[in-house]
Amino acid sequence: MNKKEQNQLLQLARETICAAVTRQPLPLFEKPTAALCSHSGCFVTIKQQGQLRGCIGSFVARQPLWQTVQEMAVSAASRDPRFYPMKPDDLADFSLEISVLSPLQLIQSVDEIKVGIHGLYLIKGHNHGVLLPQVAVEYGWDRDTFLRQTCRKAGLPDEAWQKEAEIYIFSAEVFGDTSPATAPALP
Repeated sequence: MNKKEQNQLLQLARETICAAVTRQPLPLFEKPTAALCSHSGCFVTIKQQGQLRGCIGSFVARQPLWQTVQEMAVSAASRDPRFYPMKPDDLADFSLEISVLSPLQLIQSVDEIKVGIHGLYLIKGHNHGVLLPQVAVEYGWDRDTFLRQTCRKAGLPDEAWQKEAEIYIFSAEVFGDTSPATAPALP
């Protein structure tokens, strides 16, 4: 994706969150490019004052990317169980990050994991957890810490990854804004 397309997605996500929180109709997106119509999974992350405020995503692409971004933006603002749904007062100052995902790849050895390049999706029994590639970098984690933290996210013991867990890796094209003024208006 080029910078213009990234900015269009960020603006779409911002406008979608504002519309959803204020119970207005969601914005329409006219004439999306081929890249914005691709079928890719994505995560939308909302931060306030540098702190996580909501993050929801999907690995499955059932619709064009721009529609998935809209759906995940609404979910990040209103359905992340770690936070209360955003209110109109929360719209005054928030930043966004979008992670467009590659397909999942099941690994045979944890040696395949490259911290800073790969995100992790771990499944063991009925538990599953995901951490985006940028999380390990933000916290300065090595591979073992990244695996332990993914286990914790899945509600599993720290070492659960070592036995009978499925571990998938994926990469992400990550881009974000810091204020509402950074992205141009949608076409």
